[in-house]
Amino acid sequence: MDKKDEIILRQLDVIRSMSENSLNRMNEDFWGTPRMSDASKPGGGAAAKDEKKEPPTATSKGEGGEKKEEELPPPEKIEDLKAELDSYIGLAEVKKEVNNLINMATVFKRRQDAGLPTTDFSLHMVFTGNPGTGKTMIARLMSRIYRSLGILSKGQLVEVDRSGLVAGYVGQTAIKTQQQIQKALGGVLFIDEAYALNGKSENDFGQEAIDTILKAMEDHRDDLVVIVAGYDELMERFIHSNPGLESRFNRYLHFDDYTTDEMIGIFKLQCKKGSYRLADGVEAEVREFIEESNDDGITFGNARGVRNIFEQILTEQANRLAAMDEFTREDLMTITIEDVYHARDMEYTPPMPVPEGGSAEQPAEAAEQGTESAAQDTPAEGAEPEQPAEPQAPAEETPAEPKPETPAGDAPEA
Repeated sequence: MDKKDEIILRQLDVIRSMSENSLNRMNEDFWGTPRMSDASKPGGGAAAKDEKKEPPTATSKGEGGEKKEEELPPPEKIEDLKAELDSYIGLAEVKKEVNNLINMATVFKRRQDAGLPTTDFSLHMVFTGNPGTGKTMIARLMSRIYRSLGILSKGQLVEVDRSGLVAGYVGQTAIKTQQQIQKALGGVLFIDEAYALNGKSENDFGQEAIDTILKAMEDHRDDLVVIVAGYDELMERFIHSNPGLESRFNRYLHFDDYTTDEMIGIFKLQCKKGSYRLADGVEAEVREFIEESNDDGITFGNARGVRNIFEQILTEQANRLAAMDEFTREDLMTITIEDVYHARDMEYTPPMPVPEGGSAEQPAEAAEQGTESAAQDTPAEGAEPEQPAEPQAPAEETPAEPKPETPAGDAPEA
């Protein structure tokens, strides 16, 4: 065999191995099964592990190669978490309900520790409200609160939606949903727009995801909390569409839209975090910007809409500074009215400078003259009005001496 044939054989081996790998991956994508052809080969199990690394878990290898649990940070103090909850802007009703839930969970845990009987206490919740009203933020806080109270072992939040749970092939949805549940064990599984799982078509696999979640809520009731979120009416239909959901989700938290004052507070908080300051008159312009943009809480997005406005204004500030030859640290921190105007796609005309003692439309000297003349024309209080002066006889006119005539054509020198 010459060298040319040897090269051709090597290329064929490479093509064959690539084809086998492609077929194995296709098999796994369709059916979720391990690559049996690799595992059946001598040493194939190790080779398969090399080709496809296992997803990272909460474990790490020790000195002897054995796996050990990673040390979690200590639970936070419940007083600190309550203080953080109180610091949030708005959410008055939500804060009240969360505090009630904290008190109930605390007493429930104490009774358990004391060996006293406890009634069934569901920690699973339904969050309803428009986008950007703080649902994910409160869900993340609840996972930390449950960890602080000793109800959950880890306190992490796993956020998913329909695309993270439902697959497009038979048998895949249960596997995909179970993977997310395993990630959430010890914490909170937060399902945003959960009503989308309730599919209408016969070939939809959303119901399979719901059934898998309901079973996990029963099997891991001591170390898994599920929070579903979405719009009010759609979530109500979703919960009432399934008796299993209705029996397990009996705690509702409604998130109201933010008021304009609360959104201004959120904007100023963003400025504080980013070390920005508002120039004189900017806050009123931002308020007007928010009010004209917030025609509808759904389309504007509440806190998300405020964050978008903040980013638009920062973009215009950057454009303004980039056009300057030099700028100071104070310039970098200052948001001007011009930045807000340009973020609103409006032309900005700087105001006319105001001279001392006058207005933008009236010079200072004219203002002083007007004041003096007004003072002269106005008689002092208590003084008698001046009598008109008597007419005087006109002075006799003295005839002017005739000037010598200048010959035409001889113009006087300038």
